[in-house]
Amino acid sequence: MTVWDWQVFFHNLVHPAILQGLWTTVWLTFSTLFLAIVLGTLVALVGRIDHLLARGFYQGYVAFFRATPLLVQLVFLYSALPQMGISLSVLEAAVIGLMLSESPYVAEIVRSSLSAVPGAQWEAARAIGMRPAAIMRAIIFPQAFRIAIPPLGNEFVRQLKNTSLVSIISMTELFRATDSLTQTNFRVLEGLAVATLYYLALMIIWTWLQNGLERRNSRWFAEAAQGAPKATAIKGVARHA
Repeated sequence: MTVWDWQVFFHNLVHPAILQGLWTTVWLTFSTLFLAIVLGTLVALVGRIDHLLARGFYQGYVAFFRATPLLVQLVFLYSALPQMGISLSVLEAAVIGLMLSESPYVAEIVRSSLSAVPGAQWEAARAIGMRPAAIMRAIIFPQAFRIAIPPLGNEFVRQLKNTSLVSIISMTELFRATDSLTQTNFRVLEGLAVATLYYLALMIIWTWLQNGLERRNSRWFAEAAQGAPKATAIKGVARHA
């Protein structure tokens, strides 16, 4: 058996099972990260409430899911919950596990981003009669989101790699599709090379998109700091209001 077989490599590169696994990895990454952002934002807002129970819930939630390995969470959701009368499908366990595992990191990012917005803006908005919900929607959240873009972009990369762990509960994403194919032709090197190439391609594409978004974000901050396009800023606030 030769060390490397180009024919096997190119065959694996366009194999329907590999491409299907690649697509599963992509949509699973985007969907679970979106759900984690929604859940993490809600948790962060609870953590900002000036109450002992709210702060305790936030700290406990973040500590628990950050301290528990994702692999353990996935196995618990898929294999342990049925003993408690709760049965989840492979897809449900994968989505819930990835969402819960990522949400505390998002919560910390959102909390720190909200804290980075100067408190004087909140006070000024209250002084002109704006309601708290309107202040958060039109003033605080837009600025916090721009601050959170770089770290949230890094979380996409982490979530992309985390999707490979759902193979432990038999979900066929890119890694499991590759592993299944190598068990039929016994060409592990070429199969893993294809998987690595696709993961790398996804990383490069996302990095390019994130860099473009960050450059646009930096221009917005520069314009806001100079106070130049006031009309644009007013339109932006009105659009979010």
